[in-house]
Amino acid sequence: MLLHLSTWPEVEAYLQKSTGIILPIGSTEQHGPTGLIGTDAICAEAIAKGVGEATQALVGPTLNVGMALHHTAFPGSISLQPSTLIRVIKDYITFLAKSGFTTFFFINGHGGNIATLKAAFSETYAHLADLNLANSDRIRCRVGNWFMCPSVYRLAKELYGDSEGSHATPSEVAVTQYLYPESIKKAPLNPNVAKGHPIYGAANFRHNYPDGRMGSDPSLATPEHGQKLYELAVKELSQSYLEFLNQSVF
Repeated sequence: MLLHLSTWPEVEAYLQKSTGIILPIGSTEQHGPTGLIGTDAICAEAIAKGVGEATQALVGPTLNVGMALHHTAFPGSISLQPSTLIRVIKDYITFLAKSGFTTFFFINGHGGNIATLKAAFSETYAHLADLNLANSDRIRCRVGNWFMCPSVYRLAKELYGDSEGSHATPSEVAVTQYLYPESIKKAPLNPNVAKGHPIYGAANFRHNYPDGRMGSDPSLATPEHGQKLYELAVKELSQSYLEFLNQSVF
């Protein structure tokens, strides 16, 4: 059930059965010469929809732009400041909480969002307590990073070994190839891909990682791999969501 394809009476009826909601969050950033700029949002949205179908949960609108400041030296990349993203997440949760939602499960497709999400949750808990909402003491949030699911990680390592890398990875590219086979990109890739450099600002990132990849070989990706990775992520995150939903707050 998708929030944007629902009516308010349908959402009101849903809240009689469940106060949980799944919120996909990704990024709009470069993913090397062959990775789609929308990769992180594409993967998070598709996997969130799959989890929603498997668990009969409501799925909210995707936050397509995340915290990707270090990628912004590459054309097409868009980022929110961490403080801006915190405010966006806080507003999402606040107004949904006013409607009656209490359990917020963010399915995340971008590593750069993790720290900001956790900071946003802390600020939101304090903000909601100050508002004296009737259900403020029942609000809880969690991040499910699909690429960090143990089953996904194991398969990626089995398929790609060290060539999985840590950005513009074959696993995430494979998922986009499965979802959008008509948008598969091909380009020659330098076998001497950079890796191991610390991340600072955008100019420094592009200097150290000139084609945008971080130790990865996305040429190994296939749509068939992507389907397997997608199915594993949906299965594992569905279980995580249901466990989180059914946990007692106190």
